[in-house]
Amino acid sequence: MGEQLRAQPAAAAASSCSRLGGLLHAGRPPPGQPLANGGCGEAPHPLLLRAEPPPPPPGHGSPAKKCRLRRRRDSGRRHRPPFPWFGMDIGGTLVKLVYFEPKDITAEEEQEEVENLKSIRKYLTSNTAYGKTGIRDVHLELKNLTMCGRKGNLHFIRFPSCAMHRFIQMGSEKNFSSLHTTLCATGGGAYKFEEDFRTIADLQLHKLDELDCLIQGLLYVDSVGFNGQPECYYFENPTNPEQCQKKPYCLDNPYPMLLVNIGSGVSILAVYSKDNYKRVTGSSLGGGTFLGLCCLLTGCETFEEALEMAAKGDSTNVDKLVKDIYGGDYERFGLQGSAVASSFGHMMSKEKRDSISKEDLARATLVTITNNIGSIARMCALNENIDKVVFVGNFLRINMISMKVLAYAMDYWSKGQLKALFLEHEVRKYMLNFLLFVRKKILWFLTILMKLKGRN
Repeated sequence: MGEQLRAQPAAAAASSCSRLGGLLHAGRPPPGQPLANGGCGEAPHPLLLRAEPPPPPPGHGSPAKKCRLRRRRDSGRRHRPPFPWFGMDIGGTLVKLVYFEPKDITAEEEQEEVENLKSIRKYLTSNTAYGKTGIRDVHLELKNLTMCGRKGNLHFIRFPSCAMHRFIQMGSEKNFSSLHTTLCATGGGAYKFEEDFRTIADLQLHKLDELDCLIQGLLYVDSVGFNGQPECYYFENPTNPEQCQKKPYCLDNPYPMLLVNIGSGVSILAVYSKDNYKRVTGSSLGGGTFLGLCCLLTGCETFEEALEMAAKGDSTNVDKLVKDIYGGDYERFGLQGSAVASSFGHMMSKEKRDSISKEDLARATLVTITNNIGSIARMCALNENIDKVVFVGNFLRINMISMKVLAYAMDYWSKGQLKALFLEHEVRKYMLNFLLFVRKKILWFLTILMKLKGRN
């Protein structure tokens, strides 16, 4: 997330924390998690976790550990986990972070708060970019939320997964384990990088299943809304470009729903309740495929650049349509002449290859990947007898082209029976692991509080 860690010590600490995603949470390794010397296997479901036992008594360990113990006790007396509060989703392409910024800090808390944490909060909330690749999505900020009895705002930060090792190394160099010991994480990277976090940065990962987080995260963001506006929406009249418009959708009765998560690849879930779902199928052709092919075909470097090129291109210069074969519609089976008969079908012709632009190639790649996802989703919805299809995932970020293609495909091929739904936040899975982790920490601090009261 950039290489700007020079200058003042406080600024350097804040900058390194932003690189580390700030997902550095005070606490011992959660029960059920592997310890440095080995130990037990996977943790149970986070909602079923028991409160952690209290840490060792004072007088044991290093001064840093004693400092952590004192901070935990103070927080326990206040019935809440210590700040900062973070969550993280380590995906195949992007690392996504959520940070809760408290807005109701008292004068006493402000005075007691260590300088490092003040710098972290100031740095994260006063910047929109961190180095060269870290971005805070200001337009997604959720304001005036109440979480664990505290009021504040949720901020969303992202950076490429390829920067993860620099992320971890920075945690080691800045000795963040002296303030924090546990990071709450989901996604495949929570497993892939777990050993590196432990051995390089002396940090434990509390791992949560990404599909559990995906479903419950969706329900959470829909329940709180988007700063007074609905979180969920659909496109009315998707088959008519002139009349197509975005409309809010009430997701109060979401079940059953088909949940299509489009990240680097695609996972499709049939969800019957909050705790009852199954993974129906998936596809290796997802957002990673789109970006990878665009990089090869056009020389672009980023997802944003690929989408910008696609917005200026014409996929019909690359794809062979039904009308290119039939001269019009294939009326017997209701296939419109504008339907794609063969993705990249025109590229068999040298003359066509010589006449297309990079923008055309980017647009055709985007349409090809999106149509494939829509086709699979439609068949799964039919097989599961589900009429609500919710599309989520970072592939849909700033990607209006794909959302309208999916809305069109669901409506057209189902003759209006299937509705494609979308979310403003594309469901950031790390939101839920953040919430569950805070909930677990509250139970732990309450346990400490009760033990301290029993000693007095």
